[in-house]
Amino acid sequence: MRIPLPALAFLLLAATGAHAADVISTEKTKIKLETFADGLENPWGLVFLPDGRALVTERDGRLRIVSPKGKLSTPLNGVPKVDARGQGGLLDVAIDPDFATNNFVYLSFAEPGDGGTNSTAVARGVLTESRLDDVKIIFSQVPKAASTLHFGSRIVFDNDGHMFVSLGERSKSEFRKQSQDLSSDLGKVVRLNRDGTIPKDNPYVGKQGMRPEIWSYGHRNQQGAAMNPWSRELWTNEHGPKGGDEINIARAGKNYGWPVVSYGVNYDGSPVGKGEKTGPAYVDPVHYWVPSIGVSGMAFYTGDAIAPWKGNLFVGGLAIPKLVRLELDGDKIVHEEALLTDIGSRIRTVKQGPDGALYLLTDDSEDSILRVSAAE
Repeated sequence: MRIPLPALAFLLLAATGAHAADVISTEKTKIKLETFADGLENPWGLVFLPDGRALVTERDGRLRIVSPKGKLSTPLNGVPKVDARGQGGLLDVAIDPDFATNNFVYLSFAEPGDGGTNSTAVARGVLTESRLDDVKIIFSQVPKAASTLHFGSRIVFDNDGHMFVSLGERSKSEFRKQSQDLSSDLGKVVRLNRDGTIPKDNPYVGKQGMRPEIWSYGHRNQQGAAMNPWSRELWTNEHGPKGGDEINIARAGKNYGWPVVSYGVNYDGSPVGKGEKTGPAYVDPVHYWVPSIGVSGMAFYTGDAIAPWKGNLFVGGLAIPKLVRLELDGDKIVHEEALLTDIGSRIRTVKQGPDGALYLLTDDSEDSILRVSAAE
């Protein structure tokens, strides 16, 4: 998808030289919007490599390398088999904090099971020039379910050797109550060591009938997650039903309420649970949307290249296509600005690049990596 250029727009050549760019006024600054790479099909995850290249996933099961000038490689070999139905397929991609020495790449994906079932899984492999080698599945959500909906899932690392994976509750009414069930991974954040083993200090380690990988629970469909670089806590976002998309701080052993409480209602208009928005047993979101915007990728901006945005949080919108800029005061969100509302692109993923620009994955059958930078 190419960005439409209004007739009176002030055009600048992109830094890559590949495409022209729009200049857009925002509340804090003027930004430049350009197409960095195109020709993708339903891209989902994006991560930058230390040498300036990037890896991007396509939901049908393709993993590609993107050059610093936006050129796409042919699909890499070695990607595990994915169940690419509905919302499933190849999802997030992340690299190990020690990638420079071990070349480990992590993929989250819909893992096929027996009889049409599936679940979210995480695989780890070693990246070479054209493939992933020594690929091993290091986590598989329990139980598998016959659903093509609500897989999550994002992969985020902390500074202590741990990996967080956000998981959906698979949507259907017969599964969703498992968000409150500590013997199930559905509707949870799990915390693992980087090899998939269980950290000894997880909240449910050694507790009978409870899965030791669980970190937090009571979630719906978490499609965005990022480590707050100042507090070093995991922030996630999740889809509400009809209304009630949330941003949460995922803390150890905490219950976030789904499907007992919600700021939204069911798609048929009936109340969620007893119609309560919150309760004493549940952690309130730090921010929510009614109506839902269809939250997805999220990133804290820490760069200097777009200086007025430093310290802000960015969230992509799918149901209401836009990029949302959020200003923070500690753990509170104090201001919201809607960006890129006129380009009509669903924003699946938001990443800060090594150049300080924001890179966005748009989500459709013919899609792009967009680059947002400061206008000169």
